[in-house]
Amino acid sequence: MTPSFTVTPAALQYLGQIERLIGRIEGLNQPKPQPHLRRSNRVRTVHGSLAIEGNTLNLDQITALIDGRRVMAPPKDIREVLNAIEAYDVMNRFNPFSKKDLLRAHKTMMAGLVKSAGRWRRRGVGIIKGTALSHVAPPAERVPHLIDELFGFLSDQTHPLLIRASVFHYEFEFIHPFEDGNGRLGRFWHTLLLTSHHEVFQYIPVESLIRVHQSDYYAALEASDRQGEATPFIETSLAIIAEAFTEFLNDLKPEPLTPEVRLRIAAGHIGDQRFSRKDYLSLFKTISTATASRDLRDGVQQGRLTKQGSGAQTTYQFTG
Repeated sequence: MTPSFTVTPAALQYLGQIERLIGRIEGLNQPKPQPHLRRSNRVRTVHGSLAIEGNTLNLDQITALIDGRRVMAPPKDIREVLNAIEAYDVMNRFNPFSKKDLLRAHKTMMAGLVKSAGRWRRRGVGIIKGTALSHVAPPAERVPHLIDELFGFLSDQTHPLLIRASVFHYEFEFIHPFEDGNGRLGRFWHTLLLTSHHEVFQYIPVESLIRVHQSDYYAALEASDRQGEATPFIETSLAIIAEAFTEFLNDLKPEPLTPEVRLRIAAGHIGDQRFSRKDYLSLFKTISTATASRDLRDGVQQGRLTKQGSGAQTTYQFTG
């Protein structure tokens, strides 16, 4: 059974915005953030996802645990953080389209916290909000079949992966396939799916922004429950992702494109192949022909380039 949802104009607008932001990040010639930024985002990711579940550890304490230092906190909260750190550290080992890997991820995330870590739930569950029952999950015996259908939808490329990832997240929370840990694992798997779309997602702390917009996040889940389709959740999750990208771009401090930096970038792209001034210009959209000529002339004078031919037939090669 295909999940019910509509790709609205608002969703398409967010989708386009996200793809444009990805393009901007790629255009910075700095596709992989510096280690300190990756580390900071990992801390924020773990903190954001677990804080939603009531974990009490703060950013400094989570940083200490990543560093292998001891902290004073409730043992259960420490175990949750250590498990999450381990899961995110090995995220690239999970196949986002594999049910077996979903079970493995749950086992990692919930080890020592529930006896059923890595296994589908075997009893009915409901979600309490305040004193009221806000959601009753499908019967336990239907979970394996519903998960099969959900992964079948996920593998169907009719819709963009960013849409499918949002639908998966909502449907996963609706099915509530595990006894505990559904929220944190749903967010983890959403990030894993996004990362399979583009590597930059592993540096985007989407979970921390979900924490900031926690009320909107739960409101979207509830609105989708009421409407019987994932549409409200798709729009909200894409909006959060777009905001996460915008914040990420603001945090990045791209290296100034000096002649030295441009030559280094060009060497990385071109390698030991011969190239023309036109080839060099194609790597940098904002420099003039005169600037490209100066860069190449300086590269030759510095011994970084060899020059062959003359006029329009001139080619260059990096010396290594």
